[in-house]
Amino acid sequence: MRVRLLAVGTRMPAWVNEGVEEYRKRLPRDFSLEIEEIAPGQRGKNTGPAKAVALEAKRIRERLRGDELTVALEVEGRPWSTRRLAEQAESWRHEGRDVVLLVGGPDGLAPELSSAADRRWSLSPLTLPHPLVRVVVAEQLYRAWTLMVGHPYHR
Repeated sequence: MRVRLLAVGTRMPAWVNEGVEEYRKRLPRDFSLEIEEIAPGQRGKNTGPAKAVALEAKRIRERLRGDELTVALEVEGRPWSTRRLAEQAESWRHEGRDVVLLVGGPDGLAPELSSAADRRWSLSPLTLPHPLVRVVVAEQLYRAWTLMVGHPYHR
């Protein structure tokens, strides 16, 4: 199973890339994580957030594949425990489904992307900084995998 994280934002701080890479390298090939950055839309006094979100949505749609299960990450989504994530991942793996996780920009995901997603997942009721979301997702996917295989990392 392959998981792609499509995240709006580029040029992450070194600690983000190092954190994500630490968990990516721990995952086996048959449960891989790829990060794909989406250029953010321009924001300024002449371009409001709606235009930026629409442009980000267009860029995300261009990267979507029809055969992947789509999960929108957003505060309004359903909270999943680590065990629930492991159960979901196990189910997707048995179905032979690859998964794409969508992370919006500073103004969130376009409503049409969120409503079209197969699932909506909330990492926390808190609003998390987007760089931190990448690290949390990578760690939680690794933790879910350890639960699936009985590895002692998750105690």
